[in-house]
Amino acid sequence: MIRRPKPTDSEADLLQEQERFLASGTPSTVNVVRRPDKRSGDSEGAQGDQRDVVTIQDLPDELPTLTPAPSKKSRLKVERVRFEDEDPEERLDRHDTHISAVLSKIIERDTSTTPVSLPAFTGLAFPKVSHRPEMESMVPAAGEKRSIFARQIAAQRLKEGKTPLYFLGKLAHVSLFLPGFSAMAGPRLVSGQGLGGSDSTVETLKIHQENQGKLQAMSKGEILEEQKRLLGQLGRHMLLFEDCVAKYRSNDALPPCISPEEDLPVKPQKEWVHMDKLEPEKLEWIRDLPAPRRKGTKQAMQARFDFAGTLIPPTEDLPTHLGLHHHGEEPELAGYSLQELFLLSRSQVIQQRSLALNTLAHILTKARAGEFAAALRGSVVSTLLDAGLLFLLRFSLDDNVEGVMSAAVHALRALLVSSDDEDCLDSTLSWFHGLASFPLLPTAQEEEDEEDEGLPEVMRETAQEKEEKKTDHDVARKDVVKGLLRMKLLPRLRYILEVIRPSPRVVQDVLGVLIRIARHSSSAVLDCPRLMETVMLEFLPCSWTVPASPTPQSAYGLPVANAMKLLRVLATTGRHACARLLNSLGARERLSRLLAPEPSELLLEPEEALRVSTEAYRLWAVAASYGQACNLYTDLYPILVRVLQSAHRPWRPSDPLLPLELHRLQALLTLLTQVTHTAGCHQELSQGAECPPPPLVTWGHVTGLQPTMLGLLKGCVRTLGEPVQRESTLRLVPAYLVYMGAFYFQLSIQVTDDTLGVYSLSVVIYLCCVPRCSSAVCNPQSCCPGPETIPSLPGLHCAGWTSAGGVPGPNSPFPLITSLCYLLDTLTSIHRGLVRKAVLGYLRGCAQAKPTLSHWVLRHEHHLLYLLLRLACRLVPTDPEVAKHAALFHHVSLVMLPWLLPGSEYLAHELMATMVFNKDFIPEGQIGGPEAAEMSELQLQERSSPPLQTLGPLLREACVQLPSVRGCYLSHLAHMEPSVLSSRDFHLGRTPWLNTQLLPELSGPSLPSDWPFLPLVSLYERAGAPDGGGLQVESLPAGAVQSVTHCLQWLLLLEVWREDALRVVLPVAKLARLACIFLCSSDLFMERPVQRLTWALFRLLTRPSQLEALDLNSPPTGLASFNDLYSALVGQFEAVSFGDPLFGCVILLPLQRRFSVTMRLTLFGEHVGLLRSLGVTLEQLAIPMERFTSPPEDSLPLLRLYFRALVTGTLRLCWCPVLYVVALSHLNTFIFSQDAASQVQSTSQAQGVLRSHLLLFRLPQKDAELGFNTYDQLPPIRQRRLESVLGTQGMSDSKGE
Repeated sequence: MIRRPKPTDSEADLLQEQERFLASGTPSTVNVVRRPDKRSGDSEGAQGDQRDVVTIQDLPDELPTLTPAPSKKSRLKVERVRFEDEDPEERLDRHDTHISAVLSKIIERDTSTTPVSLPAFTGLAFPKVSHRPEMESMVPAAGEKRSIFARQIAAQRLKEGKTPLYFLGKLAHVSLFLPGFSAMAGPRLVSGQGLGGSDSTVETLKIHQENQGKLQAMSKGEILEEQKRLLGQLGRHMLLFEDCVAKYRSNDALPPCISPEEDLPVKPQKEWVHMDKLEPEKLEWIRDLPAPRRKGTKQAMQARFDFAGTLIPPTEDLPTHLGLHHHGEEPELAGYSLQELFLLSRSQVIQQRSLALNTLAHILTKARAGEFAAALRGSVVSTLLDAGLLFLLRFSLDDNVEGVMSAAVHALRALLVSSDDEDCLDSTLSWFHGLASFPLLPTAQEEEDEEDEGLPEVMRETAQEKEEKKTDHDVARKDVVKGLLRMKLLPRLRYILEVIRPSPRVVQDVLGVLIRIARHSSSAVLDCPRLMETVMLEFLPCSWTVPASPTPQSAYGLPVANAMKLLRVLATTGRHACARLLNSLGARERLSRLLAPEPSELLLEPEEALRVSTEAYRLWAVAASYGQACNLYTDLYPILVRVLQSAHRPWRPSDPLLPLELHRLQALLTLLTQVTHTAGCHQELSQGAECPPPPLVTWGHVTGLQPTMLGLLKGCVRTLGEPVQRESTLRLVPAYLVYMGAFYFQLSIQVTDDTLGVYSLSVVIYLCCVPRCSSAVCNPQSCCPGPETIPSLPGLHCAGWTSAGGVPGPNSPFPLITSLCYLLDTLTSIHRGLVRKAVLGYLRGCAQAKPTLSHWVLRHEHHLLYLLLRLACRLVPTDPEVAKHAALFHHVSLVMLPWLLPGSEYLAHELMATMVFNKDFIPEGQIGGPEAAEMSELQLQERSSPPLQTLGPLLREACVQLPSVRGCYLSHLAHMEPSVLSSRDFHLGRTPWLNTQLLPELSGPSLPSDWPFLPLVSLYERAGAPDGGGLQVESLPAGAVQSVTHCLQWLLLLEVWREDALRVVLPVAKLARLACIFLCSSDLFMERPVQRLTWALFRLLTRPSQLEALDLNSPPTGLASFNDLYSALVGQFEAVSFGDPLFGCVILLPLQRRFSVTMRLTLFGEHVGLLRSLGVTLEQLAIPMERFTSPPEDSLPLLRLYFRALVTGTLRLCWCPVLYVVALSHLNTFIFSQDAASQVQSTSQAQGVLRSHLLLFRLPQKDAELGFNTYDQLPPIRQRRLESVLGTQGMSDSKGE
């Protein structure tokens, strides 16, 4: 059956139905007849069609265009009966009636009795003109809008004593419910209209009397029931009208349904416009506001803000003229909530949208500054993002109103850009290696995709396909900037800059947003069509005119500092991006144009001119760090010397331009440092065949600048004693020292003592005063992220650091100390400042610190620590005074290794190659340290243990093998060689080989905290995991035994002499790493050196302090749970152990009573067969037995397993002495417990020795022959308990009876 077409069918569906109909062969119910076209003379159709055609003259050929009327639906159509065999013509004739049938039914109305009245003749105009006073007296009906004519008619009927027409219908509905109306004479429900004849009034009265009779015949209950039924049928509006009528039923006429005037806040006056229709609910807003909440309340309230983004306390009573009170849920409270601001931002009124977005921008700025941390619960930024702020701002950017668009740009900058973060990054640019920075990317999180589980690798979706399937909301939830890029933010910003050309403030906001995006994804900014071209053309022109006013109304056509900063941030991402900016976009010409004249000659505001010049120097410094734009150095060399010579004129501390001048000079010194590094590589590049082309600047170009710089540095040092110039000088000295260090490093010669005379004693004293309060390592709470930090929008957490103390603060000592250490390390000179009390105290604080490992500012403090250790490495072999603190320096180097961030791999390599495994920094190994360690261990132990007697020789052998140990660890870190080489080029100033100033993503330290266990873990991953631990020693990779031996020697040395350096590795993690020895091979643990070292480490791990810290319930790093590792260990022991005591002790360690019962159930339930080979004696076990037997076991399934193992003979004293004693102890305690709730419901079938051991067990005793003491005879208390359990009266009496 062919179905009818539906409105939702597409064209393809209709064509498919047509093909199906044609294929079925069903005849069509409609025949299409083609009528001939008379104008074309086509008569074929007329011959075939014999029907009569009626023609009418003057009838147009085309029908006129008519407006189609709405289709009418007949209510009787569904009631008609149709037959299939009925002829349509007969049905048409049957229903078609002639006009005579209609005319025959015409009846003329009798009008003889109808009076005829002629209109009265008057002198008034027709129609009558209504005047304003007359119209005001015509009050319309309540709730209705009536025309002036209708009100005139109603007024006329009232004057004649008649009821207005609009009341007739309503009164008819309420007459049944109002007693006042029921008593009226005559009917009120039936008006008689529509009844023909002259007796309509009589008929109406008859109907009324009949209704009255019915009402009188009904009882009161029936009337109420009928009334209830009628009320259910009436609508809500009719019921409201009836209630209103009932309220005023005592009045002669029904007034409008409004509140009495005495209840209103104001009394309406006739003269008031638009007060003819009163709205009481709106007039309620005129009343006085209720009083705010009392101050003593502790109930949490919704946060409200003023237009400046300031949080308004709920108890503050603000005046209403401020515009902060509105028609919300809490009208008495001033301010706007976040929800109300979101609602206001979608208003149709332009001013409201703009006001809401500006207020949100102020709130975001204050929230990111941490002003709401103490007053609000939760994160404001996170709440706004969850509510859809990102999409609201993106939609508002597309608004065609410039004011709304500008407010959206301002709010977007407040969300993305942190001024404190940018200031901190700018202030550290002149520091040692300060040009490098981390990308502001969220931490990558692995996503579990259940759809790809079980699919082969070929059928799985790629990362790009998964990313394309995500919605904008999903992307923005993980990464805000990435979500904005996906929403085409950059093309919109380009359109705003290029077409709309907004005000200077909006331009600055747009450039700030672009800088933040460039720190996240520089390629997106560079690849956006016409974006960078617009920035270069409009905001970095090569020529411009002088602004007409001091504050120009447009930023177009003038150099903008933030535009130059955008170029610098983009250039930091790589040498290719920098070359593209310099060559393709014309940044090289801009540098020459902006740096050749003095800032005062740039025809800009003084502050803006200094900022533009500073950013130009910084961009040039970044380019010089790649060996680019060095030809400008030779072109602008006289200008650079002139700037240096004029920079040290006396400055007043109150001069507002002083900070900008200092930043400019710091940027120039940073540029000269990078040019010096580049010139130092010229000779090496000239000699190498496969090296990059040598730079255009040579060493001869920079040597002439060194005397000038040296003289300027001397002048700075001399002014340190002047309090007025001290602060500004301390900002410049680090940059000078870094330059001198770079110069002497490239010079590669030793300098005489005369050069060292430059550094006065005041600098040395300042070096010795390292305040620990400014250290980020010693104060990890200073690096904690703020409450407004969210994972999808990472920042640097620098709120308040630019004005307060901290590593990048203005008064921070770290840049000066780091630069001085760098210079001293370059000069390889002896400096006794290392042994100052303040420096040693700072190093001790760092050795005990637990810093936040993923904070960017730690990188600068790591440079200081590294340089201090480098100086110590040079001075310890030659200076006895410094050598006294060698252990402290070694400890700091050990704890510093797992702190180093990505990009510092070269520092880690240098520390491991020169200091970590250097015997000069382990004085314990040279002055009887092994013997002292062995004696201290013997004093702590109450008994003598054979493995402990070998601790001294093991330590001496480890000290001898330190060079081999170093080679072992360096070989296992060979996979980091590319990162080490890249980091080396950066730290040594090899600018032609440097690819980028952007450091790797800050995802964590470059080395794991458990790096000393790296050879063990690496061997397990290569051999143990793939082969299930079944390989023999001969099948292991070459050098595996030697590598494991060196690793164990290093671990033993650290556990004995540097235990605090390994405190970051939890005891459970140490045990899990040592377990790799047993899991990576079937017999590696039996090798003599491996077993000796492992025994010593096991003894150290089972010391009382270590046992107390051991927590097997928390899974170690890299494992889901310790139970899985224990199951693998038990299976390996059962397969390959051959009863090895060392392996057995490792199996017994997790069976202590305080650990999870799951591991004990695993051994006695699934691997009970290994009890025969677990022959560890009580003397070999280094763990007190009380840890296995106390407190009593409370697991009934485990007690049953204990009992079954003893009864069946699986657990015997000769096979497994330790667990035999443990099982006896717990079963004895359970059987003879005085707790009435614990009862054994089974009788013992043990015979012989087992029965006497169970009944006579006393206490575990390690020195006893059996491992425990027994009673000579059963104690009376146990006798009575046994009798109560077995249900007898007495053992001896029962036999006699």
